[in-house]
Amino acid sequence: MPSRTLPPPPPPVYLRTWPDRQTLLTDRAMALQELQRRHLGVSRLLLLWLCGLGGVTGWALLIQPIRYIDDKDPSAFLLGPVLMVLGLALLAPAVIGVVLGIRRDRRIRQLTHAWLALDSHPPSETRLRSPGLSLLWLLSSLAVCTLGLWTSFSSAAYAEPGEETYADVILGMGAGLLVWLTGLFGAAKAVGHYRWALRNLGPSLPVTTAARR
Repeated sequence: MPSRTLPPPPPPVYLRTWPDRQTLLTDRAMALQELQRRHLGVSRLLLLWLCGLGGVTGWALLIQPIRYIDDKDPSAFLLGPVLMVLGLALLAPAVIGVVLGIRRDRRIRQLTHAWLALDSHPPSETRLRSPGLSLLWLLSSLAVCTLGLWTSFSSAAYAEPGEETYADVILGMGAGLLVWLTGLFGAAKAVGHYRWALRNLGPSLPVTTAARR
């Protein structure tokens, strides 16, 4: 299966050719596991952080011409437009990447519901809870949120007149806001997955109990 291609939805009833239920459950478990990996995999978390880093870097480049103007640097007329173009070239893909990620997650949820509706098999469905990955997303995202809030607050609270310009404050507050939003997206995804698991899979059952069902 290509790395960027999601598993297809289950075929319609009149096209299903599984010889027995065990074969159906095997294909169902493989599809659900792959969808879960695409949704909560570590690579998705790193990709979110990469988008956040790109956004912060783009914001820093956009603010740099303002700093040149505050410093009355004549190079602002030459480097300013170049830096603004580079900043937009980094900021825009970061925003687009987050939007595409949200749309991809929605599609993954649709496919997951379609495969879950085929049958019921609690032992294989238990893996979909992914408590370890969900906790990783939540804790790391909360740490990123804390870093973003601290960056924004410290940029405004500890700015001293004469030593830091308005551009420095805007840079720090904007960068902190972008970092906070990055963490917020990750935390919302972790909480959303937990709520989805409770709503669609029910409360967690002991392994022995699930195996008997």
